[in-house]
Formats: sequence, structure tokens, C-alpha cells
Amino acid sequence: MDTEELQLPRSRQANERLHAMIPGGAHTYAKGDDQYPENLAPVISHGRGAHVWDIDGNRYIEYGSGLRSVSLGHAHPRVTEAVRRELDRGSNFVRPSIVEVEAAERFLATVPTAEMVKFAKNGSDATTAAVRLARAVTGRPRAAVCADHPFFSVDDWFIGTTPMSAGIPAATTDLTVSFPYGDLAATEELLARHQNEVACLILEPATHTEPPPGYLAGLRDLADRHGCVLIFDEMITGLRWSEAGAQGLYGVVPDLSTFGKALGNGFAVSALAGRRDLMERGGLRHSGDRVFLLSTTHGAETHSLAAAMAVQTTYAEEGVTARLHALGERLAAGVRDAAASMGVGDHILVRGRASNLVYATLDENRQPSQRYRTLFLRQLLAGGVLAPSFVVSSALDDADIDRTVAAVAQACAVYRKALDAADPTPWLGGRPVKPVVRRLA
Repeated sequence: MDTEELQLPRSRQANERLHAMIPGGAHTYAKGDDQYPENLAPVISHGRGAHVWDIDGNRYIEYGSGLRSVSLGHAHPRVTEAVRRELDRGSNFVRPSIVEVEAAERFLATVPTAEMVKFAKNGSDATTAAVRLARAVTGRPRAAVCADHPFFSVDDWFIGTTPMSAGIPAATTDLTVSFPYGDLAATEELLARHQNEVACLILEPATHTEPPPGYLAGLRDLADRHGCVLIFDEMITGLRWSEAGAQGLYGVVPDLSTFGKALGNGFAVSALAGRRDLMERGGLRHSGDRVFLLSTTHGAETHSLAAAMAVQTTYAEEGVTARLHALGERLAAGVRDAAASMGVGDHILVRGRASNLVYATLDENRQPSQRYRTLFLRQLLAGGVLAPSFVVSSALDDADIDRTVAAVAQACAVYRKALDAADPTPWLGGRPVKPVVRRLA
């Protein structure tokens, strides 16, 4: 299908309705229509497995499902059955349900490096609780975040450091400092400069590159020597790197860690986990000042916890993490071969761990380009592939990968034409896509 043939009239109308009522036209900025080519932002009707259908009737192979949360594919039978069993039993009570006991036991068996866990609904609440807890136990005001990782929380302590800092006092932002990933010397210099002021180091243990040898262990040592709390944000690495997250794969144990995304296969559940002596400060069995750790009306909603248990069981019994890596390796190889065969192997780059692939689109000067990303996205959509990333779900099969690679090859042929012209404008169809986090609309 040529992009000129792809028309989304119903989606366009629905997007207008969304913008009329919802700021940004979506409940997550990364899902906004500014992230897609103009007039080619499909509004989804439903999904099953690795496929989604828009309200115009088009079917797509979907990547990055639910911002990486739907790692088993949509409407996974083991997850939906677990949820269905709870729906007629009530979802929320005035006291804890037995499901909370079972979900905590299941989580701590899956992530044995943690001693206690508390569930919530989103990642931001969990990371903010971790930072608050670190400040409480250390008595220190500053949080140190990894500067090379894009997102930790919607809360002021982090968002104030981004281009979308409107409404956040400088006094709050000044308490957040940053360190570069992979550079122990620079991190030690930061800790020395703010001696006895840094409560925690928070980072994703791994992203698009593997940790340098000894890096995570070195960070563990730095945190111990400087008396700060080491926090791993495992929102993405949790389950996708190993069932026990990156900490289970790399063998370095943080003081606290946060999980989400893949944990519920699209159902709203996140977790803060870690050392008992730290976590208990948010509980009732200690003699110090109480920390308001996590206390949410819907944090223990039964069907979401049931979903989390089903996800963890499925990963363990069906070898899902290994399947994600195998699918990702097949996809990455196919995309790289297609790009190379069309003469754009130096311009479309696939990066990251096989279970968490992203791509970069480079211009004729080999610089990252939102305009070339727009061209690439348009061509993929025309080929029936919805791919803001190449993050796989286990519901994909070999035929899906082959269809994706064929769509990539077609996109690369157009990409080559644009590079030869040194101008992708004729293939954009309108304004280019924009960065998610930016100062101006």
C-alpha cells in the first residue's frame, strides 16, 4: 500500500474529538498525535495478540504495545482468565484482600533480591515513593538522577529538570542533581561535591547499551561508601531483561527498585520493592518517624494484581523472556539487512537489547532527524506496521516479523530517494513528528 492510499478519516475525526475534551488529545504524551505523521495517527478500536485495528478498519502489526507494557500481546488468555475470575468477586474493599498476600508472595518469589513490596498503579508513584523513602532514611535533601535516561516520574522532583518545567518552583528542581551513565569517576565527583547531601542515586540499570563491565557493582560500592540509597528503575528492564529484572541478570542488588509496564500486561499495576529495613519505614513495625510511602485507593485493585500474578507465572512457565530476545534478534537482523540492501544501513539504526529495540533515523549528514523519522513512520503505517519503536511482544510470530521486514524494505527504498534528494519534504505529508518532552507545544 502506498502512503497516498492510506486514509484515516474516522481516526482524524476522533482525534479532533479527543483534542476538544482532553489536553493533548491523549492521556499519555507519548501517545499524542504529534508523535505521528500529520493525519496518520490511527485511533485504536481493539487489539488481539500482536495486532491492533483502528476505527477505520485497518489492521497493523504493533510494536511497543502500550508503551512497552503489553509484552504478552493483547487479550492474552492466561491474563484475561485470571482477571475474569476476580471480576465477580469484587475489586476493592475496606480491608486488604487475600489477593494482596498472594500477589506479594508471587512477586517476591519472582524477584528474590527484594524483601518487601508495595503495589501501586503507575511508575511515577513508585519512583517518587522510593526517592521520598531515601530522603527519609538518610536525612538528606538531594536526589541524583541519571542524566542519560529520559524519564523517571511525572512528579516535580523530576519533571522540573525537563524542558516541560512550567509550574514547578526552582527551589524544588534545585534539589535534583544528575550524573552520567557509565562514568563512576564523574558520579563520585558529584557525591563529593554534595558531600552528605545526596539521598539516592536513581537510574535504569540498562537501556540501549549494556552496562560497562563492573559499572553497576561500582555504583553499588559508591552508594555504600557515600551513604546513599541505590535505586534501580526497572520499569522497562523488569521481566524484559529477566524474570527478576536487570538486578537478577547482572547480579547487583539495589536497595530499592521499581517495576511496572510489563508487570500487568496492560493492566494498571506497579511495584516498589527493596530491603526490609528501608521498606518497613513506610510500615507500622518500627520506632522511627513514619514515611508516607504509598497509600493509594486503587493500588490493590484485585483484578490488576491477578493480572500481575498471571504475567509472572506465564513468563516463568513459558520462557517468555527468552522468546522476546529471540524475536527481537530476528527482527533486528531483518531490519538491518533490509536497510543495508537499500543503501540506508548507515541511516536507519536499530539499537538496544533484543527484547527492547528502538531505532534511530539519521539524515544525509548522519544526524538524528525528526523529518526522516516522519518519513519512515509514514511508510511503515502504509505497510501495516505501527512502530514508534521495534519493541517486541511475545505474541509476534515469524510471519509478523517477515511482514515487518518487508514493510521496512519498502520504507528504506523511499528513504534512499529522500537522501539522494537531500530533502525528505515531499514524503512527509505535513509537519514532522515532534519530541515528546519539549518546552513549547
